[in-house]
Amino acid sequence: MLNNKTILITGGTGSFGKKFLEMIFADYKPKKVIIYSRDEFKQSVMKSEYTGKVDMSRVRFFIGDVRDRERLYRAFEGVDYVIHAAAMKQVPTCEYNPMEAIKTNIHGAQNVIDAALDKGVKKVVALSTDKAVNPINLYGGTKLVSDKLFIAANAYSGTSGTVFSVVRYGNVAGSRGSVIPIFQRILDRGEKELPITDLRMTRFWITLEQGVQLVFKALEESKGGETYISKIPSFHIGDLAKAMCADSVIKEIGIREGEKLHEVMVTKDDSRMTYEYDKHYIIYPNYTWHNESMILPGGVPVGDGFEYNSGTNKEWLDVEELKEALKHM
Repeated sequence: MLNNKTILITGGTGSFGKKFLEMIFADYKPKKVIIYSRDEFKQSVMKSEYTGKVDMSRVRFFIGDVRDRERLYRAFEGVDYVIHAAAMKQVPTCEYNPMEAIKTNIHGAQNVIDAALDKGVKKVVALSTDKAVNPINLYGGTKLVSDKLFIAANAYSGTSGTVFSVVRYGNVAGSRGSVIPIFQRILDRGEKELPITDLRMTRFWITLEQGVQLVFKALEESKGGETYISKIPSFHIGDLAKAMCADSVIKEIGIREGEKLHEVMVTKDDSRMTYEYDKHYIIYPNYTWHNESMILPGGVPVGDGFEYNSGTNKEWLDVEELKEALKHM
């Protein structure tokens, strides 16, 4: 599917973009992979890091911001597939700089959609977040709007035939901003006291590899408007602290502004349009342009009232399983 195709990743110098670059060259033979981002230093570091690891003759680095509509139009010329990973993601930063978050996460999303439609991109997969579900902070609110824009964009594809879908997951294990590197920095300083906002807190465990595989799946089979969610285990934050340091001292510091006790990926209200597959769920859009023929085979309706919540999940990782999972990061 991706052989001899041109793929562009917005925000491509982040954790996802790096893993995507590794995996696409391991599994496919793309014509070209374009890393589109605004930080020249990160691009330089990424270029050095991957020289000799992947076929860099097929990798291009474009300086550009998703806010810049004209630059996106130039970058999207001849592109077959787009993965939209660019976003302002830090909750406190978005709270303090709301208009900047709106410009990147909402206006930037609209620019990506317009460029994809006008340049005849075949498929666009937008990366979402659990924070877009019942949002309680600005980051989540902007990503909810972004998700809605990408799903609704399928109504405008017309003759271009561009297909838009969304992939949703929470903090990826070990990625920038996740709790693992925060704990590790504390432990590296020789300290044992690890801060946890609430001992009841749970999260889903997803690796970068799983995140990229879900994007591959969306690129391969999406027909328009799907929101993909991986079926993954949950864990308690306190168990993660113990897995990283058996004799750690846990300090409960209280839930921060905009933080939730549990991650929710599928709400009860979305359950009516959600289907369960072997390794993932799909939330289908509830629009007039979407019909039953667009529902992918092999799925089973989850039933009214279903909720995919990290606190009520059926699959869990205990301390020993977390230790083993950490070894493979």
